[in-house]
Amino acid sequence: MRPIRLPEPPSPKMGTPEIFEGGVYGVVRRAVVIGNGFPGSENQSVGLVRALGLADKHVVYRVTRPRGGLNEWLHWLPVSVHKKLDCVIRKMFILLIYRGQKVGSLPTENGGSAGLKCVLEADVQEIVTMARQTYEKDGPILVVACGRDTISIASSIRRLASENVFVVQIQHPRLHLNRFDLVITPKHDYYPLTPEAQKQFPQFLRGWITPREPPDRHVVLTIGALHQIDATALRNAASAWRDEFAALPKPLLVVNIGGPTSNCRYGVDLAKQLATYLLSVLVSCGSIRICFSSRTPEKVSNVITKELGGNPKVYIWDGQEPNPHMGHLAWADAFVVTADSVSMISEVCSTGKPVYLMGAERCKWKLCDFHKSLKERGMVRPFTGLENISESWSYPPLNETAEAASRVHQALAERGWRLRA
Repeated sequence: MRPIRLPEPPSPKMGTPEIFEGGVYGVVRRAVVIGNGFPGSENQSVGLVRALGLADKHVVYRVTRPRGGLNEWLHWLPVSVHKKLDCVIRKMFILLIYRGQKVGSLPTENGGSAGLKCVLEADVQEIVTMARQTYEKDGPILVVACGRDTISIASSIRRLASENVFVVQIQHPRLHLNRFDLVITPKHDYYPLTPEAQKQFPQFLRGWITPREPPDRHVVLTIGALHQIDATALRNAASAWRDEFAALPKPLLVVNIGGPTSNCRYGVDLAKQLATYLLSVLVSCGSIRICFSSRTPEKVSNVITKELGGNPKVYIWDGQEPNPHMGHLAWADAFVVTADSVSMISEVCSTGKPVYLMGAERCKWKLCDFHKSLKERGMVRPFTGLENISESWSYPPLNETAEAASRVHQALAERGWRLRA
């Protein structure tokens, strides 16, 4: 029988054999994404996984909340409490309405039987069991989560399977950071600690504002949101959308309209102002393409459509697939973006092209700090209606997803792990 020859121990003159690096136990080959059902959050997690080279080796789980009716007023509750309360309310409702009658199965918590069939529900025990049972064969799992509703799931997975997973939480979790291996969050999430923010709250309320401490060594600070846009994605989009955009008169101005938030309130008045400004710059544009988001109020979109929909230079996307967003990023010469969305602004700033913000003066709190950071780097300017769109300007593209991925590599190395080559 031939003897089994083990590899020689590592030496300074040769690479380290995998058996001495921990073999499969120290190589991260797969990822789990914990989402909350919101594209802006899930896009950040998938963008990071993609930048780490695991785009084809990840599974998406979702934390789902009950929807509709009274549930829209209960989103401030923890997910587990919200679900239990919703179950109690539905049972009470059934008993009150159908007293004395035979009642079949209760309606699903998301308002219909099809609501949950296509969603892989995030289950802590299921993910922990998978991580433990497949560790020896497939190695550790990278867990990436984003959004408030994912915090308890991600932290529980790390607590129960810390030797089998590496957990990255995107956006500040508003609790003890040591419950995660790495936290990636925008710098403006720490705005509550600034002197400007402290002045906005009475002394007795400051202890309730999070975060309460400056970032520690395992916190990665970004300017904006992570996403899936990089040079390769833009080149691919330019090729895929060539037939649609190449013949359009230049310069092409793309307008992305979001929706009001608690920190950036606006309505029909801003829509009318935006329409007036766009008509003013129309003379310096070859063409304008306008997109509304899923958050855009109908009253806002109606104003824009009424004022600009009949202009031959203007195209308003009707929301039908395919979504031209990637084509817009690749082919636009400049952007006008409403100031309410960090994700939307971060994506257009990744192109290095002129970005004009509409309605920034109506925003407050952390959004103001975000806008300020971009202005200081020459990435955005206010939209006034006096711009000459044919006069271009540029800046180094915002490429924070790649930088965040580099920090994940570094953190894994400190633990003695690495991503697959």
